[in-house]
Amino acid sequence: MNEKRAVFESMPVPKALRMLAGPTIISQLINLIYNAVDAIFIGQTGDAYKTAAVTLAFTIFMMNIAIANLFGIGGGSLIARLAGKGHTEKAKGISSFSFWASIGAAALYSLVIWIFMDQILYGLGASENTIVFARQYVTFVIVIGDIPLIISLTAAHLLRNTGYARQAGFGLSGGGLLNIALDPLFMFVIFPKGMEVAGAAVATLLSNVISAIYLVAVIIRVSKHAPISISPRDMKSIVLKDTKEVFTVGTPSALLPGLFDVANIFLNAFMAMHGDLQLAAIGIVMRIDRLPNAINIGICQGSLPLIAYNYASGNHERMSEVVKTARIYGIVVSLLSLALFQLAPGVLCGAFMRQGTAGDPAMAQATIVFAIRFLRLRSLSSFFPMLNYSTSYNLQAVGDGRDTFIHAVVRILGLYIPIMYLMNVLFGSDGLAVCYAISEAISSIFVLWLFRRWKRSHVKMGQDRA
Repeated sequence: MNEKRAVFESMPVPKALRMLAGPTIISQLINLIYNAVDAIFIGQTGDAYKTAAVTLAFTIFMMNIAIANLFGIGGGSLIARLAGKGHTEKAKGISSFSFWASIGAAALYSLVIWIFMDQILYGLGASENTIVFARQYVTFVIVIGDIPLIISLTAAHLLRNTGYARQAGFGLSGGGLLNIALDPLFMFVIFPKGMEVAGAAVATLLSNVISAIYLVAVIIRVSKHAPISISPRDMKSIVLKDTKEVFTVGTPSALLPGLFDVANIFLNAFMAMHGDLQLAAIGIVMRIDRLPNAINIGICQGSLPLIAYNYASGNHERMSEVVKTARIYGIVVSLLSLALFQLAPGVLCGAFMRQGTAGDPAMAQATIVFAIRFLRLRSLSSFFPMLNYSTSYNLQAVGDGRDTFIHAVVRILGLYIPIMYLMNVLFGSDGLAVCYAISEAISSIFVLWLFRRWKRSHVKMGQDRA
């Protein structure tokens, strides 16, 4: 445990950040790849309706990020702050509460989706051409498989915030790699032709189950000497006030992906008005656009326990250095991604839609043309999403749930969705593709102001400014 303390207290910040963020970035990328692999393999059928269906189902899938953030980041941030103060037993109790509460939330979410599946899918923009395929994916991945999915995501957050980023990254990455291996087997060998979407969904379900088993086993093993536990007995060390602190940070952490999910519902619905091909194209673009976001979220999640621990222990100078270092890394990643998206959009978009003899070649080509244009427009956001994510995670790390909540609401409800509506009216599908860049730029200015205001109120004068 002394080695773990050194990571938080004395190791050079760039090295400590790489140690915590590196495995997280790798797991984010592999999970990005395995989510993309579903779409890539489905795209090999040349059927834009199946690609559009997975785009709709992906919106439902992403709501799980909100559930995992509620208990994984809400609980994980509090665990890191408790560890910084030396309150190990209470940290174990918060860990156990977060783990079991996330399972309850997952069970409720899967039940709601099962009961109202068709209404939800049609509300998201499904047509008679896409509804059957969307049902297949949602049934296996969400209705049947939501609990192991949430266990994997929440357990990884809890491990990461207690210094076990490598184990967390291995668990998520292993599940992702397994999914990549199982996809072609289930899609093109085990399941009959026409059932490719169901095959991809079953492969995802199985990989999530195995990932969950591994991560739970790790928590049980390290709980003997780390401030983490899934034993219900450890919840005796906490009181109602402690669980409320989980929700103080967890609620706005969940709100942001939840609101993004709502925004994507609007985006899909607006884009579906222009046609199924445009809907399929924006689905491709959003998957490609996740590349820099996945890396940058990995950086942010790696920095969160470092910021939380050092804030709680009073080492504000080290805390500020973590903030600066993470931000620099993220901006570099974002600018490199911008160059890639502008210079090689055809290669990236073409990977998601086959143009050969399968399906309708003309339909596939038209979808790629839309996707290339949308990618160039959407990627103009460049490093602004990184500034938003980084500063939001900083606020979460120090337990500032109020400003995190304000930022999330302004970012999505105050800016993204209204700008989306306006740009759709003015410029149609192209306007929908570029509205994200506009809203993120404005939102980043707002959240930087929020964080500077917080620092003036909570950190001693004379510290380096983040």
